[in-house]
Amino acid sequence: MPGVNWPDIVLACGLGLLVGSFLNVVIFRLPVVMAKQWAQECQDYLAEQGINSTALQKLLPANPAAQVQSTVTAGETFNLLRPRSRCPHCGHAIAWYENIPLLSYAFLRGKCSACKAHISLRYPLVEIITALLFGFCIWRFGVTPSGLVWCGFCAALLALALIDWDTTLLPDDITLPLLWAGLVASALRFTDVPLSAALWGAVAGYLFLWLIYWAFKLLTGKEGMGYGDFKLFAALGAWFGWSALVPIILMASVIGALVGIALKLGPGLREGGYVPFGPFLAGAGLTALVFGPQAILRFAGL
Repeated sequence: MPGVNWPDIVLACGLGLLVGSFLNVVIFRLPVVMAKQWAQECQDYLAEQGINSTALQKLLPANPAAQVQSTVTAGETFNLLRPRSRCPHCGHAIAWYENIPLLSYAFLRGKCSACKAHISLRYPLVEIITALLFGFCIWRFGVTPSGLVWCGFCAALLALALIDWDTTLLPDDITLPLLWAGLVASALRFTDVPLSAALWGAVAGYLFLWLIYWAFKLLTGKEGMGYGDFKLFAALGAWFGWSALVPIILMASVIGALVGIALKLGPGLREGGYVPFGPFLAGAGLTALVFGPQAILRFAGL
């Protein structure tokens, strides 16, 4: 393609593979780290109140994704960097040459080298998707501050989508930096969104879902979404401006409804019938980046 700087795009895709490999770590470990922090805070509170710590389990929500791997020993440091990645089935410590993006998965044929247990296909898919998104950003914006910040935007949304799908959590450790990054990128003119539009986009994004949350709760007595959704939508408003909020929420709602119906008709709906909204907000945000918010409205015939 004339005018395309293929070496830069190839390098961006290579960087995307590496970042995607790290995102796999973030997607699994960050909710676990959060759960351990919550448990410690509960234990500290119970100790201050003189309550037996065995009551802790009654206070914590049951969440399979918030359990530390059985291969991590009690008291062992557990964060995004330590310990080394291990097979969840046998505890085999993964060597560096078994952790090369895509290549190791292909060489190992999708199985642990020690116990031959199946390795989820999602790991290489996350790496491929991240690489494609990074390549797109550099193709569109070049090796510029704009290209780099949009690469970070894509990585954050991908991590948030999968964490929310697995755990129904949207960590503040990602949503809030994403929101501030959108405002700062606008102020530095790394995006085409004026700072005023980014600011009011963040405000309107948060308030819109906040109002829907309370309206639904007053009518039904139930919570229809979490506060993480408010923060994520506010972040999208900061990155795209207030005028993009309608097409983004429209796309997220339609796709979310279709997926929810499909899961309800099949066996895939989780206990309680809850479908997280964050993955669809993230997907709509990535769609707005690739095609533009107004293209979503044109596609919907509006």
